[in-house]
Amino acid sequence: MKKVMHLLAAATMMFSCNQTPKQIQDNAATTDHADRKQEASQTAKTFNIADIPVSTADLGDFPFFTLPEGLKEQNKPLQKKFDICFFPMNGTMTPVEGRLYKTNVTAKPGEEFSQRFFEKSMEDYLTSVGAVKTYDGEITNEEYDRYNKQDPNKGGEGDIGYTGEQIKFYVIRSKDKGNIYVQFSANNAAGKLNVLQEELFQQTIKKVTADDIAKDLTEKGKSILYINFNLDKSTISADGKSVVDEIAEALKKNSALNIAIEGHTDNTGEASHNKRLSNDRANAVLNALTTNGIDKSRLSEKGFGAERPLVANDSEDNKAKNRRVELVKIN
Repeated sequence: MKKVMHLLAAATMMFSCNQTPKQIQDNAATTDHADRKQEASQTAKTFNIADIPVSTADLGDFPFFTLPEGLKEQNKPLQKKFDICFFPMNGTMTPVEGRLYKTNVTAKPGEEFSQRFFEKSMEDYLTSVGAVKTYDGEITNEEYDRYNKQDPNKGGEGDIGYTGEQIKFYVIRSKDKGNIYVQFSANNAAGKLNVLQEELFQQTIKKVTADDIAKDLTEKGKSILYINFNLDKSTISADGKSVVDEIAEALKKNSALNIAIEGHTDNTGEASHNKRLSNDRANAVLNALTTNGIDKSRLSEKGFGAERPLVANDSEDNKAKNRRVELVKIN
């Protein structure tokens, strides 16, 4: 038996000696990669939010902690009051909704980025406030292909969750702040960080009523409405007509109320086209009101195109706010 063992050991040594340094390095890297994937898989299987101890640490305000000294946000971070982020739960990139912060991390001028410093700083701080590491590994090609098109922020600022990317994922069950999910990754050049405070969706859409319109006109002198029209046309959509009905009801309740109907657009497209479109839409609202029994002498209309934005036209959300109809009280 000893003779057989010696022969096997000798064969192993001969094989190793016949390998080039690069082959030895590649074999070691392959073994290390497989070990890390196995470790990640074993870690992922243990994840259950109910098993995370509740932390009583004072976490402060969202996003709850600063970057390590000498590091900064590379660009303007992605910050949303309510959005979705995918985290590697049970080995699967799983969506969680809530308040979201995502950023790329780089060194400040005059400093050098250290992967170890970034990771060690994050790990030690998170552990100190009661966070529990629930994943430390990579996702598979199959998993990336499965989920990536579901992520509305894929490819954006601070995006984490690519094949071959080492993801460290922590969870905090805070007594005061609820469930907080933190994931980060890094290489020798830079890092990425995601923080999400889990929150339930709160519906904010409500029906515009005649009383709301009348109150705005009385107290503010104007009422800002979002009446839906067919795309790039002045035809009022079905749900837009319900808003016009409420305007008519408000005017019927107060026969002394006269209004100017003003149409507004965002700055997309040619200014002359936007001006004409906004005027046509204001006129469409006026005609709908007269059809609804409102005397035309109480109404006037005008389109302003993109000349009077409510907010800067620097995002799709802001552009949507600028595409509006305003009712202005005429004394």
